[in-house]
Amino acid sequence: MATILLADDDEDIRLALSLLLSGEGYQILEADSAKNTIIQASQQQPDLILLDMNFSRDTTSGQEGLEILAQLKPMNIPVILMTAWSSVELAVTGLKCGATDFVEKPWNKHKLLNSIAQQLKLATLKEEHQGYRQLLAGDDIKDWVCHSPAMQSIEQLINQIAPTDANILILGENGTGKSLLAQRIHQLSSRHQGPLISVNMAAIPDNLFESELFGHQKGAFTDAKQNRTGRFQLANQGTLFLDEIGTLPLNLQPKLLRVLESGHYEILGSSQTQTANVRLISATNADLSQMVGKGLFRQDLLYRLNTMVITIPPLSQRNNDIKPLVAQFIRQFCRKYNKPNVTLSPQALSILQNNRWPGNIRQLSHVIERAVLLSTSDEITPQQLMLDDVQASESNNSLQLQSLPLQTLEETEKQLINQAMGKTDGQVIEAAKLLGISRNALYRRMEKHGIEHDA
Repeated sequence: MATILLADDDEDIRLALSLLLSGEGYQILEADSAKNTIIQASQQQPDLILLDMNFSRDTTSGQEGLEILAQLKPMNIPVILMTAWSSVELAVTGLKCGATDFVEKPWNKHKLLNSIAQQLKLATLKEEHQGYRQLLAGDDIKDWVCHSPAMQSIEQLINQIAPTDANILILGENGTGKSLLAQRIHQLSSRHQGPLISVNMAAIPDNLFESELFGHQKGAFTDAKQNRTGRFQLANQGTLFLDEIGTLPLNLQPKLLRVLESGHYEILGSSQTQTANVRLISATNADLSQMVGKGLFRQDLLYRLNTMVITIPPLSQRNNDIKPLVAQFIRQFCRKYNKPNVTLSPQALSILQNNRWPGNIRQLSHVIERAVLLSTSDEITPQQLMLDDVQASESNNSLQLQSLPLQTLEETEKQLINQAMGKTDGQVIEAAKLLGISRNALYRRMEKHGIEHDA
């Protein structure tokens, strides 16, 4: 069971909280002074602390609670602040100093229990995410390839701006590695010990946008069967990566703008204001300035996103990166398919370096994966690359509907989507164009049919 430390100099308060929380199955520790709070937290490592803002020094300023909070911060224990003197300024200060929530005395029983349950769940998710991030950290660093002059310039830029908290907008064609660049920036930032939370904006249905980003409480709407932690909360003290930001519908853009301007938002179903402490990175292959001119994207939101803009060049402009990328993909797919390591023949490398790569790094990855599967010796030859067949397929810009057996509309739709995704080498925008539907509509249909794709 979770252990909660009750830090309050009022014995009656501690008794009332102890009875309430022990009745819910929590283990209880108590501290009646600032010094005892630090000792108990350090020695017992509770799962959560309920911290009074005012001990013996005074009764209104909350300064003593903030000083304790600063000493607790390195322990990475969730802290919910309590005070009988409600103040928005004090709440915001406490949240900025590392507290996870804020409650007023006398407390509302259900709100207090919901807050405790939510913060404990959030702490567990962060711990799991942190462990997963550390496990993959070495691979993430190895994945970053920047030998070409164009990528060297980007590497120099991100070494300058990554340690700051400036919002960054990443531009580039599909498959150029925008999400990998976001990971690289996070690794070099002062928040690298915190979580990196990624959101594919194009895959979020309009009616779930607020719930996905800000979370909701049980019963907030018809299908809200349980509390949900939003992405802004999950990314607290870390980085939030909003991919495909150009697909965000115009009517939802003010909701994102508000939290970027003020740092404040509310969980659906709650009137309590939360504070977002995240570093924001966004990415898109769309021309947002052109969308602003057409009235499809808010100019004030663009100004909030593009404090710094980084444009990743297409693979066709990164010739020096192709060889190390290929070597990386060969190792990756040999491990994946339990095959002995293979090398690339000089003729095959020459073909790869002279190819146009309309699908960029993602297309190169698919070509190498197929070559590894087809290899029967210790060397990949031009024949195993099969690039002539791929380019011949790419030269035909229309989708040919083959003779289909009589089947349901759903089966036909699924087959056409798979055909379009195969023809465009997994590029969602190009597949949507072939099918004559919007990218959002294609994402929804792919989710409906369980069709996987590289986000």
